[in-house]
Amino acid sequence: MPAKRILPLRCATLVTLLVAAVGGWALARGQLVFSGQATDDGEFFFARMQYGDARGRLGRWERGAWLTDWPEAETHLLQGLDRLTRVDTGAQGIAVGLADDELMKYPWLYAVEVGRWYLEDAEAARLREYLLRGGFLMVDDFWGTYQWAVFVESMSRVFPDRPIVDLEDDHELLHVLYDLDQRIQIPGRSYFYSGVTWQEDGYVPYWRGILDDDGRVMVAINFNMDMGDAWEHADDPYYPEPMTALAYRFAVNYLIYAMTH
Repeated sequence: MPAKRILPLRCATLVTLLVAAVGGWALARGQLVFSGQATDDGEFFFARMQYGDARGRLGRWERGAWLTDWPEAETHLLQGLDRLTRVDTGAQGIAVGLADDELMKYPWLYAVEVGRWYLEDAEAARLREYLLRGGFLMVDDFWGTYQWAVFVESMSRVFPDRPIVDLEDDHELLHVLYDLDQRIQIPGRSYFYSGVTWQEDGYVPYWRGILDDDGRVMVAINFNMDMGDAWEHADDPYYPEPMTALAYRFAVNYLIYAMTH
């Protein structure tokens, strides 16, 4: 009988050690912290928006499309922002759901692979409130006709009365610090293997937006490009350095615009 009790105790000890090891690994790579759990007092946090997948709702701890490029994208970008700006950045990325009480604390929100998202009516209303109260949403990494339709289907519930417009070369968002009027497609990691910059039928990159009544960009739409991969692979010698540098500059412009408008 005693021997039967020893095995579970050993297993429990092993599990504890494994959890501790995995936790240390996660911290070393850039731990994802959910809203309300941030422990530092930075001016700016990389706030990643949690959403449900268009093919079925995903639980809080499942790795859905909203977690694409985590944790390297935020880890590398936050390090770059520390070097390129004087903004006091939070040390870690923040995951925030649209229903979270902490949502309004974060002026800059990032949503990735929005060609796979689905927003319920209540989530759409909450995002609308966030944006009209001064929030800024950057959407990224979605490609082609089908994914655009999926994105628009949910975004039209957020703003049924506001058009999506193309940002002209002289728009302030593209010049608030760096001059970024070049229309260069920033590729995803598939470029490593294929040598082509597009995915699906997304051959041409578009910088688009949704504006408030005063002309402020509330939603910056990066369509047919993947800035998240450029941040994620900033330390990979196979990813083209000019694309990473360009993606960093866009992020700096978006950050400064979001925090000053």
